[in-house]
Amino acid sequence: MKKLSALLLALTLFCSAFAQTRINFSGTITTANDSPIAGATVSLLNTNYAAITNGQGAFSFKNVPAGKYTLHVSNVAYAAINQSITVSTQSASTNIKLTEASRRLDEVVVTAQKSEEAAQQIPASISTLSAKQVQEYKVWNLKDITAIVPNLYTASPGDDRNVTSIRGVATTSYDPAVATYIDGVNQFTLDTYIPQLFDVERVEVLRGPQGSLYGRNAMGGVINVITKQPTNQTSGFAEVNFGSYGQKRISLGIRTPLVQDKLYLGVAGLYNGFDGFYNNQFNNTKLDKQHSFMGNYYLKYLATQNFNLTLNVKNYANRNNGPFALSGSPGDALATPFQVSQNAVTKMIDNIFNASLSASYTGKDFNFTSSTAYQQNYRYYTVPIDGDFSPIDGVSVINNYGPGFNKVKVTTQEFRFSSPASATNIRWTAGLYGFYRYAPTKTGTHFGEDGEMVGAPFPNFSTINTNIEHNYGTAVFGQVVFVLDPKWDLTAGLRYDYEHKKEEVKGEFQMDGDAPVVTQNDTSSTASFKAFTPKLSLAYHVSEASNLYAAYSRGFRAGGISQLGADPSSPPLFAYKPEYSNNFEVGSKNLFFDNKLRVNASLFYISINNAQVPTLVLPQAIVLTRNAGKLRSKGAELELAATVLKGLDISYNFGYTHARYTDLKVPSNGAVVNLNGNHQVYTPDVTSMLALQYGYSLGRGTKLVARGEWKYLGKQYFDLANNIEQKAYSTFNARLGVTTKRLDVFVWGTNLSNKNYIDYAYDFGASHLGNPRMYGVTVRTNF
Repeated sequence: MKKLSALLLALTLFCSAFAQTRINFSGTITTANDSPIAGATVSLLNTNYAAITNGQGAFSFKNVPAGKYTLHVSNVAYAAINQSITVSTQSASTNIKLTEASRRLDEVVVTAQKSEEAAQQIPASISTLSAKQVQEYKVWNLKDITAIVPNLYTASPGDDRNVTSIRGVATTSYDPAVATYIDGVNQFTLDTYIPQLFDVERVEVLRGPQGSLYGRNAMGGVINVITKQPTNQTSGFAEVNFGSYGQKRISLGIRTPLVQDKLYLGVAGLYNGFDGFYNNQFNNTKLDKQHSFMGNYYLKYLATQNFNLTLNVKNYANRNNGPFALSGSPGDALATPFQVSQNAVTKMIDNIFNASLSASYTGKDFNFTSSTAYQQNYRYYTVPIDGDFSPIDGVSVINNYGPGFNKVKVTTQEFRFSSPASATNIRWTAGLYGFYRYAPTKTGTHFGEDGEMVGAPFPNFSTINTNIEHNYGTAVFGQVVFVLDPKWDLTAGLRYDYEHKKEEVKGEFQMDGDAPVVTQNDTSSTASFKAFTPKLSLAYHVSEASNLYAAYSRGFRAGGISQLGADPSSPPLFAYKPEYSNNFEVGSKNLFFDNKLRVNASLFYISINNAQVPTLVLPQAIVLTRNAGKLRSKGAELELAATVLKGLDISYNFGYTHARYTDLKVPSNGAVVNLNGNHQVYTPDVTSMLALQYGYSLGRGTKLVARGEWKYLGKQYFDLANNIEQKAYSTFNARLGVTTKRLDVFVWGTNLSNKNYIDYAYDFGASHLGNPRMYGVTVRTNF
């Protein structure tokens, strides 16, 4: 009887959400001189109401609940704006005027706090890249946002697994310090991470710990990637890029309604390939020739105006003939750029599959979202890969032990409730999150004929390490924004995470041609971790165009269990603690001259305790993590964007970070090394990006566009001992072309001064260079 009563109560509450005043709301979008604008996208934030204006610039929404909303209007030729509106029987229509994009900056909307909001109103440091800016900066891979976002650095050794640092919070392990989300789904670790970008609506980067809403691994911040969604209007694109070193990048996509106002489809694909930068002198071939395909498939069903289901599927297939194109030392890398000599060459097979199903309900009293996701990655080398990065037959690494190993699987589920779109004085978000991860890895380290030259007691044998991880966790979170009065906002958030890990290990020894012998019997260990991550911020709205804020937040990176390796000071199945950070920040966000100038600035201080320090153990190529000390990071950031004259845009992003370990003791081959005072790795002390673009109208919607970029990165280190250093350097990019309503044609060049610099290095010295000078041409059509 109690269950029946509860069910009836739930149905009554659900039905009451529909028993409210609903109004047909309409409007027109025009220019300043009242000319209608067709093809503008109009949406009510945090609802399913969206429309495209017709030839008369008109749009309409049916059965809108009465209340206050934010209306967002955008069009490629005009600056996007946010407009506060009230939907009532006395106000059922509106007229909004847009300004040409060449005369005003866009008003940006982000989902950084898991609801749609104006970026300038959020009391936190957020950088955004619109679809247009992604094209202009030529951001093809997530690592291309280095320095475009202040105090952000990201790079990879060539295998497309990017190590990302924000504000000095970094790691070189596969458990990242910066969380990446694509279409609302956490790319859980670097195993299931997709780095390629295309068909992007926008990229949002939240700097600083985001524990209360995002939880684990958001220590340094969060990168949100949102791809374009289909609407009632059929649209699409096709783009072809050809460049130096055999670069070919071809993408195309279409978005269309299958049933008007009900069922929508989006399909997009990307092929990317190039002949490689590195020459392998051992056999006089290109080492890092590769090609990949990525697909994005999107199906949305709008059951009612208040409820929709969305299925999103992504796949990424990468074939890389030189995943670790590394010179043996930084000196070798710079002395003979892009020349290596490796005797063991292989092909990396990398297959990633990600799928998510989300259900969204928007109502009078609350909004609800359910997101279910599954991720899988199977990655292996077809034959052993060179482990000593030299022509000798010393060390090679084997991981092709069949599909039962090195196939990582992750399932996540999030239920989220939030205040309705019409909420004013109190806005809230609350939810539950859970995940399960299974990661069976098996790696063999083979010592060949020259094994004794790299420290082996004798040649021609392998050590085989099996590490199987079972990992699950749950979390409950909430955040509330209190509008104290029109000038003051207070935000408070709290999250509780529980995580359980089980690690199984097995060690084997195998002479070439013989059966393996067990050296470490099957054994396992478990560990559990708990964390509270609060957040508190206070915002003062000086005016609609000027905001000040102060914020505190806590970050959390889960602990774990060490893998089986060879370092006697790092035994297997050793549990290391979670890493915690406390972040203090003050900032100012400002718009001047009727949105012609945007100036955002912030100061931050981060204190990290129980710092997790991953150490690569050779020759087994196993990463062992220990809690090794304390890190302190402090710095400043500036973001400036301006439309100086009609058609002339300037943007400048600057970051300064001073990140040092106040306590750092690292185990090394049975001893402990004291590295107190050393700099954090993968953290340039300065990041600076200046971009200037001028568009000159040729009439009839045709424009000549010229663009130049100057990127400066300060000194940084790649190992905790601070022996591997890259001094400050600059690179220059340029782009010139013609754009019309339907067709863009550009020629471009990157790293025009052909600067050689270390982009990534392991702590034992193997180094990878940043890309050399490249030229290319881009042809794109939109329909």
